[in-house]
Amino acid sequence: MKYVLLLLCGLLFYPASPRAQENFCGTVNTAFKASETLTLKVFYNLGSVYVGAGEATFTTTLEKYNGRDAYHVVGDGKTYRSYDWFFKVRDRYESYIDTATMLPMRFIRNINEGGYKKYNNVVFNRETNIATSTLGNFKVPACIQDVISSIYYARNIDFNKYKPGDKIPFSMFLDDEVFDIYIRYMGKEQVETRYGTFRAIKFKPLLIKGTIFEGGEKMTVWVSDDGNKIPLRVDSPISVGSIKVDMISFTNLRWALTSLVKKR
Repeated sequence: MKYVLLLLCGLLFYPASPRAQENFCGTVNTAFKASETLTLKVFYNLGSVYVGAGEATFTTTLEKYNGRDAYHVVGDGKTYRSYDWFFKVRDRYESYIDTATMLPMRFIRNINEGGYKKYNNVVFNRETNIATSTLGNFKVPACIQDVISSIYYARNIDFNKYKPGDKIPFSMFLDDEVFDIYIRYMGKEQVETRYGTFRAIKFKPLLIKGTIFEGGEKMTVWVSDDGNKIPLRVDSPISVGSIKVDMISFTNLRWALTSLVKKR
């Protein structure tokens, strides 16, 4: 179950506008608070039955980074031991997000996927627009996001400003490269998950064709239609079979989960 956290984030997209980053520049966090935790479960389908393959947990704490208040968000993704024989994953992503600007100051990627290991530590200099990673210095746009910070920034999007079919672009730094990317807003609907039935906001990321994903707008993501905008479900075909990702637990949400229609 390769790229568990990236798959959950839905952040491997086709290039969008070269000025995509402007849509992700300047917001106030009203969606989450420090001490929030979210846990999502990954189900893999090879035939007619979905089998639990792994989990990803996101935790948020308030810390100081270089003298500034920062949300320290950690995403841990792992396969279950019963699935490790097939493809063992132990991934950890961290982001230090400036509470005043919602832009990342530091990003750490430490992954172990089927024996493939990679570590990258990135520091963003907002004065020079330089990202200094483990491998060197890279020029980046002023409002660049990382994999984790982009999720938490996106939770503050006011989707009421968009019509179904609209694209919402932004820029992300990953593996020492800038990606100009976007999601397509699809509207609102109810979605049934393993946690319960929710009123939800629906969107589709455009996926890069590769060894796991087929490419195109085939992944669908639902987030709660309330002040929290937490991820509820991700559906996507992959090269062999398909996956579902469901939110299964949470603690310390900023707002009541008013989008929940019926708990399962």
